[in-house]
Amino acid sequence: MLINTPETVVADALRGMAVAHPELRVDVENRVVVRRDAPVAGKVGIVSGGGSGHEPLHGGFVGPGMLTAACPGAVFTSPVPDQMVRAALAADSGEGVLFIVKNYTGDVLNFDMAAELAEEEGVRLAKVLVDDDVAVTDSLFTAGRRGTGATLFVEKIAGAAAEAGAPLEEVAAVARRVNESSRSFGVALSSVTTPAKGTPNFDLPDGELELGIGIHGEPGRERRPMMTSREIADVALTAVVEDRPPTGPVLVLVNGMGATPLLELYGFAAEVGRGLAERGIEAARTLVGNYVTSLDMAGCSVTLCQVDEESLRLWDAPVQTAALRWGR
Repeated sequence: MLINTPETVVADALRGMAVAHPELRVDVENRVVVRRDAPVAGKVGIVSGGGSGHEPLHGGFVGPGMLTAACPGAVFTSPVPDQMVRAALAADSGEGVLFIVKNYTGDVLNFDMAAELAEEEGVRLAKVLVDDDVAVTDSLFTAGRRGTGATLFVEKIAGAAAEAGAPLEEVAAVARRVNESSRSFGVALSSVTTPAKGTPNFDLPDGELELGIGIHGEPGRERRPMMTSREIADVALTAVVEDRPPTGPVLVLVNGMGATPLLELYGFAAEVGRGLAERGIEAARTLVGNYVTSLDMAGCSVTLCQVDEESLRLWDAPVQTAALRWGR
């Protein structure tokens, strides 16, 4: 691995983020990333966070049009409440702060505790839980469905609403609607290796894949012999569409899990587009790349989010972050 030591890997990455992105305030010691102009007068702050290893989620999505601040935990480990409180205080302009929380037990508990502490400091809080994964109902890390690719849609669309000056209650309502309109399904072609362990987290024999995998390497629905890109796309789309049949156009995220090259992801995106067209589903926008990753795992996920005119307008609104930028 291209690291110094497993113990310093997150701090080293944050130091690098500070070097590469002077438009951010990166507190390496306390592990908080904040847009440099925060708090922005008259605007709701948006804070998210989670375990490291899923980059660019979440620090890569801090900036105008998206998150105000993010707090990275240790690899695959929730940040602690103190980080979240610091992020909330840094983001609060007096208009309130929205916590966007992926549905993993540690994240939920710590963000709940942080909300109580931040409210004691005078911050008005709202929380939105992201739970879009259709593969399994419960997992090793979760009570209920896991939060995965839809996190990007929630953060971008809610961030645009906040940037436009919407009040806290409206920004939270927008975020909830996006989550409720989103479904995801992931596939692993290889295991994930954490810096601390140094060996694969689970055994996936050559020539097999895991359907419905989580972003921490949690088990999926089943293992099968290796399939073609077309076959994988059909399995993923069937799982997503059967769970929530779209009745209108959708945003599409074809997301890499970290080790799958863009050459393969774009080929997979073509199969997803074909599968949507065969099902009579209009893809309003398609985003392809590594956005919600799992370190060095080979694989991909598909997220569909049904959109209306307003949510599509917010998706298209300008954004300027380390990992996502257009319209500015």
